[in-house]
Amino acid sequence: MIYMDNAATSWPKPEAVNQAITCFMQQGVGNPGRSSHELSISSGRVIYEARAALAQLFGVVDPLRIVFTKNATESLNLVIRGMLRPGDHVVISSMEHNSVMRPLRALESKGITVTLVPCSPEGYLDPSQVDSSVQYKTRLIILTHASNVVGTFLPIAQVGHIARQRGVVFCVDAAQTAGACAIDVNDLNIDLLAFTGHKSLFGPQGTGGLYIRDGLEEVLCPLMEGGTGSRSEHEFQPDFLPDKYESGTPNTIGIVGLEAGVCFILSEGVYKIRAREEYLTRILIEELQRIDNVVVYGSRDVTKQTAVVSLNISNLSPSDVAMRLEDDYGVMCRVGLQCAPSAHRTIGTFPEGTVRISPGYYTTEEEIEHTIAAIRMIAHSAR
Repeated sequence: MIYMDNAATSWPKPEAVNQAITCFMQQGVGNPGRSSHELSISSGRVIYEARAALAQLFGVVDPLRIVFTKNATESLNLVIRGMLRPGDHVVISSMEHNSVMRPLRALESKGITVTLVPCSPEGYLDPSQVDSSVQYKTRLIILTHASNVVGTFLPIAQVGHIARQRGVVFCVDAAQTAGACAIDVNDLNIDLLAFTGHKSLFGPQGTGGLYIRDGLEEVLCPLMEGGTGSRSEHEFQPDFLPDKYESGTPNTIGIVGLEAGVCFILSEGVYKIRAREEYLTRILIEELQRIDNVVVYGSRDVTKQTAVVSLNISNLSPSDVAMRLEDDYGVMCRVGLQCAPSAHRTIGTFPEGTVRISPGYYTTEEEIEHTIAAIRMIAHSAR
């Protein structure tokens, strides 16, 4: 088996992640913040340590400004549904994932307006078009840091500067970049950073979070209310972080694994991880572009994208290619629209989609070469 679907979820995980989860389960799991016994206190401690590790990774001063969710989708829904009111206006790009598109489309019937700024077929976004799209009623700008379809980076530094100057809240969807690329929320003027744990942060599925800039908790409503283990004498939701947004028993086991993944990244270094993935992606792109009948989408410049390569083979549907890759060559990848139909309209691959190859930090050169050879064989047979 050759796993080339790291943009969907990373695998394998660092051994430290597996060990942390197993060890914590064996030692006993208490409900954090709900009791005063040793196991409860221990669970609460590891959750705080996970916040602290994430804060260090993202340049956040106060770890309590990291709120845990079950994934980036929940984080983005918290932002969109918790902040927007009838009459508000939102600016997004044409490369956004359905985690942004669907909640916004649902709110359009309730008086929210959306401006979609078109990107180029390579996935590039002109920051000046974002600036010119801002209106007096613009409440929020939401951008993906990098496309999950072609990997192209969007200019979040420039847009962050624009948003700060215009007094608009700036939310970044870092599902594809958290852990794989350097992110400093202060340098980039990011007000809200949504991330998932199970991709480049090397954590388990069912983990994620949201960084919330100081003061935004005053206008950001929670998705739900309930027990937090704090202020239990009151029947109203706490108004302080992180409790305001973390009702119910948390996924303590998952967060333990997430912390181990983040600590692995901090130990290895984000730049080392980025360099490794750039190297593998360069081999993929250069060799795939030499194959007749293969079309590679996106920037095709590894300095301007993540480790995501979308392709198609002439005369074959993406689903046929993916099936042959797995059945005949043992290569697992993602096929179709990757939950981003607007991005596929932008690059010209809607409605069929693409075959998405996404290596990870643990992918070997031999696996890359095997994948390239498999695609070459499939392409030659389709001529």
